[in-house]
Amino acid sequence: MHTQMADTELIELLRQDDQAAMREIFERYWKKLFSVALNRLSIPERAEECVSDVLISVWERRASISLRHSLATYLAVAVKYRAIRILAESYQKSFPYTVELKSEESYGYIESSVDAYIFEKELLENLEISVKQLPNKCQLIYRMSSEQGLNYKEIAKKLKLSEKTVQAHLTKASKTLRNDLGKQYPTFVTSFFVAALHHFL
Repeated sequence: MHTQMADTELIELLRQDDQAAMREIFERYWKKLFSVALNRLSIPERAEECVSDVLISVWERRASISLRHSLATYLAVAVKYRAIRILAESYQKSFPYTVELKSEESYGYIESSVDAYIFEKELLENLEISVKQLPNKCQLIYRMSSEQGLNYKEIAKKLKLSEKTVQAHLTKASKTLRNDLGKQYPTFVTSFFVAALHHFL
């Protein structure tokens, strides 16, 4: 029964301590999330640990979980930010005197919890403001990617465009959003945040 349910229904069951709903989320997203983590961490064992940490956190926070975006986006962003922390910790061990990682501003963002990143109100509000300022076609394609979880091929088919055109619009959107958010937040964070919203392309 759970395999036929929408993500929103699974989340509702999750809040009611339904373990089968959690298993379905695991089965539905594990491979995609592992691919996202592996792309950043390169080492399979680290990628597995990253995804496991995020899914365990989802279960532990099930009673209070609240999604501002789709479940797919929530999980992808969570994995991206968990990867940030893993990379930061590894990098700091290798280069303990690196100025960027010892910066109070940057390190403060890195050490925040997964949910603090995902639901940080100001960041999301500023992201939405920047998205609304994108050209109409660019904004539409960006939202189809980040909010609906569609890939290049799916977007191209729906809008009757070439995949290269879709890719060009998403590249432009990502660059614009990074620049806009980069004026207020550390580049180390904004680059991962914007990239995370194109999780399964």
